[in-house]
Amino acid sequence: MKLNVVICSTRPGRIGPKVGAWFAGYARKQGSFDVDLVDLADFHLPVMDEPKHPRLGDYQHAHTKNWARSVASADAFAFVMPEYNFFAPPSMVNALDYLSNEWSYKPAGLVGYGGVSGGLRAVQAVKPLITSMRMMPLPESVAMPMVHSLVGEDGELKSNDLIDASAKTMLGELAKWAGALKPLRG
Repeated sequence: MKLNVVICSTRPGRIGPKVGAWFAGYARKQGSFDVDLVDLADFHLPVMDEPKHPRLGDYQHAHTKNWARSVASADAFAFVMPEYNFFAPPSMVNALDYLSNEWSYKPAGLVGYGGVSGGLRAVQAVKPLITSMRMMPLPESVAMPMVHSLVGEDGELKSNDLIDASAKTMLGELAKWAGALKPLRG
């Protein structure tokens, strides 16, 4: 099975790539998935510009076609997301809205990061949107409070036992759900 670890922030100067690289590395060591680290910034998705509804899958723009191929290739997702004003970043919401059928019947784990809340408010707030895409958002998530304090002098993110335990639990649940939902994906 394939897990796409999606870096959801596209803001210049973001810490998301460090968090995403850490989580993708942790997921590879866990061994349940082939892991692909996907950065939304690489797709250059403008605010939704497709003339037809996403459920039709009749995409007109190369950026949408590339994004659709990436999403369709995955059996599960781990969205690595900061908290912006108690919600997910607009880049994530836009990327979700671009597609429809490619999301269906796939589980989604959420890796939140930020200040004192560790992104937990955004993680909870985005679950109804993910559910509306026919994905299964997991109750288990990973929270990284005070994320900048986790970056070492070498520039790499260093987790702790609590973060590692939540990542292990979430990955285990993602594997169970991805397997269980596979017959629905056809």
